[in-house]
Amino acid sequence: MSDGERPERGWRSFISDMIASGESVLAFTDGMNVEEFVSDERTYKATLWDLRIIGEAATHIPKEVRNTNPEFPWSEIIAMRNRITHAYEAIDVDIVWDTIKTDIPTMLVDLRILLNQTDEGKV
Repeated sequence: MSDGERPERGWRSFISDMIASGESVLAFTDGMNVEEFVSDERTYKATLWDLRIIGEAATHIPKEVRNTNPEFPWSEIIAMRNRITHAYEAIDVDIVWDTIKTDIPTMLVDLRILLNQTDEGKV
């Protein structure tokens, strides 16, 4: 393998990345309210970074897996990554906070179920 080449990663490893980043987001913001979150620049930026990772990893999930799991908000996750990356100045903190407190916990449960299904050969 030449410099700059990386071995092919399976899509399950991207699901694992999404889980790890989701867990980090929850750990970073544990015990905070939205005002504390916004005023703590380190936590705010680290959380946005992990939300970007979640969205980027979602882009690497094959369409057949996404189509098999249409209840999972793949496009919304990717859209949030795009907003954070390309329209940083237009981020709505209330939407980010709602995502952290409402959507990330549900996402983690759903992703773990998806991984378990693939372990059992159901996906």
